[in-house]
Order: sequence, then C-alpha cells, then structure tokens
Amino acid sequence: MRRRDLITLLGATAAWPFAARAQQPGVPVIGFLLGASPEVLRVPIGGFRRGLSEHGFVEGRNVAVEYRFAEGRFDRMPPLAADLVGRRVAILVASNNAGALAAKQATTTIPIVFSIGGDPVNLGLVTSLDRPGGNMTGVYQLTGGLEAKRLGLLHEMVPKASSMAALFNPDYPGAEIQARDVREAAMRLGVQLLVLTANAESDLDEAFATLAQHRSSALLVGASPFFFSLRDRLVALAARHAVPAMYEWREFTAGGGLVSYGTSLADAYRQAGVYAGRILKGDKPGDLPVVQSTKFEFVINLKVARALGLSIPSGVLSIVDEVIE
Repeated sequence: MRRRDLITLLGATAAWPFAARAQQPGVPVIGFLLGASPEVLRVPIGGFRRGLSEHGFVEGRNVAVEYRFAEGRFDRMPPLAADLVGRRVAILVASNNAGALAAKQATTTIPIVFSIGGDPVNLGLVTSLDRPGGNMTGVYQLTGGLEAKRLGLLHEMVPKASSMAALFNPDYPGAEIQARDVREAAMRLGVQLLVLTANAESDLDEAFATLAQHRSSALLVGASPFFFSLRDRLVALAARHAVPAMYEWREFTAGGGLVSYGTSLADAYRQAGVYAGRILKGDKPGDLPVVQSTKFEFVINLKVARALGLSIPSGVLSIVDEVIE
C-alpha cells in the first residue's frame, strides 16, 4: 500500500469524537461501517445509539463501537470492512448499499446489520425480507425506490417545467435502476430529462454548468452517500444557479435546500441499533425480518422557495410534513 493511501485509510478510521475509546474486558464491540463523514452523520448515529439503548446497551458502559467513515468514497468500503472483521467485532453494522456489499464480502460468520436504500433481495444480501437467512438482516430504507416519487413532487412544485435534470452517482450500486425509474417518470410527466453524473467533487461544477447550458428548470439529486457527504456544496451550487432542487433527506433542506422527500435517516439508524441490541442478546440475524422504513419526511424550505420566486401550490402544502421558514 502506498504511503498516501495508508494515510487516507487511517484518516477514515478516526474514532467518532464522542465515543469512549477504553474497551473493558468482556465488553462486546460493534464495528460500524459508514459511508459519509462523522460531521454529516452526527444525528443519525445518535439514532443508532438510541436503538441500542432500547435493549439496555450504552456505548462506553456495556458495549463499545468502532467507527469507520468512508467519507463518500465507495472504494474505501472493502478495506474498512476487512479491518473491522480483522478486529473480530461481535457485530458488523453497515450503512448504504456499498457498505453492506463490502460487509457481505468480508465475512460469512459475523452477524451483519445493514441500513440501506436499495432492495436487499435484488442486491443479493438476503434471500427474502421475511426470513433473510445467513448472517445478515437490517433496515431497507426504500431510498432508491423513491426517485420517481421525488421527481413527481418536484414537478408539482414547478408545474411549468418542460425540461428537468437528474444527477446520479454512477458508482452507487443501483444507479442504473435509479436512472431508469426517473426516465420512465419523466416520460409519464411529459418532460424532457437531462441525466447528469458525478462521482467526484470536481464533477459537480461541470454538472451544474451543463444544467445551465440546457436551461433545465429543476434538478433531482439522486440518492447517494457521496451526495449526502457533499450536501452543503450541492445546496450552494443549486442556489448559485437559481435552480429548484429536490433531495433525498431533510438534512439537505434544513441546510438550505429547497425540498426533500425520503425516509428518516435517524429513525432508520435507530432501527439498526435495535437489531444490533437484539443480536447481542442472542437473536440470530437470519431469523430477524428485514425492517422496511415506514417514516417518511416531505420537507419544504419556504425561505428558499421565496428566493427562487416559487409559489408552492396549496395541494403540495397540504401533504408536506414540515415547513422550514
């Protein structure tokens, strides 16, 4: 391994700042593989801890957690997963599709709890949602299956849009399905669709420049941990280009984005914590049905809407879960 790569890997394995580092003898250790950065995932990780506490496990007291952050780079997932397996953790928790696939490749014996946006059956992680079998179970956030719904909601907010754009990360497992679903939705809506891709931060400026060149009236940002890790940058670019943009999680909207629709990330992590606690108490992952997220959040930032000159239709406001002034 090159020195530069080693430094990068060590940086990704930095401890979560509030985790207790001392591991008492006999205390089980959970390995937690995450796709974004510690700062971005602060609130969701708090949800995971709440889930653990529901079964009597408190980090730093009777359970330890080793965190590994991929910082939005999927190529880091396999070595980080292998590192956690090498530490013989009691449970491996993996967020996002790439993390779950890396965990599956790394071990067939250590229990794995995933929290992902893609269909775990289609990804080959479990044999069925009701009885997963093997050493894996977790939470299916339905994130990847919501892109068509997001495009429809965005179109309701910008009903005169005849051309819309969608931004995807081609490295995200399931990106082809995302693009297919959005293309089909655009055809049903009768709008032209410009498909943009970015898998590095340097690609974002070019993607928005292309959007502006084609005069697309609105933008759908596809689900991806990479985009989530760069949410401030994406929100800033959307504001600079004055383009109405739809995102996957409320964290984007709370940070200055126009609108988001998706499952509650904090609640999904809480459910993963609940399953980790149950497994620590003796349950087998293969016997625990995959949980499908049921808490959805449709959030609109009215301040951003006013800045864009948008008048939100009453029909949209009637179904919104949260309005940020």
